[in-house]
Amino acid sequence: MNPNTFGFAMTDLTRLMRNLFKKRFKDQALTMAQARALYYIARFEGIRQVELADMLEIKPISLVRIIDLLMEAELIERRPDPKDRRAYQLYPSPTAQPILDEILRVIQSIQQDALAGLSENEIATLSAAFQKMRNNLTSL
Repeated sequence: MNPNTFGFAMTDLTRLMRNLFKKRFKDQALTMAQARALYYIARFEGIRQVELADMLEIKPISLVRIIDLLMEAELIERRPDPKDRRAYQLYPSPTAQPILDEILRVIQSIQQDALAGLSENEIATLSAAFQKMRNNLTSL
């Protein structure tokens, strides 16, 4: 088996970036799982818990504790879903903004480090290729 396959490189890159995020975000009160959930809630305001669990690749029951902790910290709000009275939608609270700013700062610093030495043209090509790949796989 060739360890230099594209998939292996992508997986390794993702692992390295996640580890670096944990290292740079360690002084915050949130765990990596909580930070990821909060970031996705802010990015997809109004997302339902089942959809969020799917995006985070965890079971909905595992997400409940994360959501409860984020609510206890007053970082998110649950609101009734107007389309389904049994469901709730998730929104970031106004008090979440400083933490979201810090998450974004850490993400941007990691991205800057990962792209060091690449030209603007190489970065644009890489971004376009990733977008095409995402589109290809999303349509399957």
